[in-house]
Amino acid sequence: MTWPAVLALAAGTYLLRLAGLVLRDRVTVPERVERYIDLGATALLVALVATAALTDAGGFAGWARPAGVAVGALAAWRKVPFVLVVVLAAGTTAALRALGVP
Repeated sequence: MTWPAVLALAAGTYLLRLAGLVLRDRVTVPERVERYIDLGATALLVALVATAALTDAGGFAGWARPAGVAVGALAAWRKVPFVLVVVLAAGTTAALRALGVP
């Protein structure tokens, strides 16, 4: 990616965030629409996590990676400190791969 493209994406991102702050008091969104926006953001995040956890180079990533993600998600749900969540997820994946689980 070239520098002009990076700078254009950075400027666009900044302007979108600024627009949210500026328009917050001018635009009223119904509570129902806010709920749908929250659900949509959650669905996109879940889809991203599932895609990253389950696929590698267009195919199934094996069982070790999804198991590590599941352990990390469980630890995060239990409100374990973030560093420990990462260590547990990576450790689970590494241990399973060391045992020969793909």
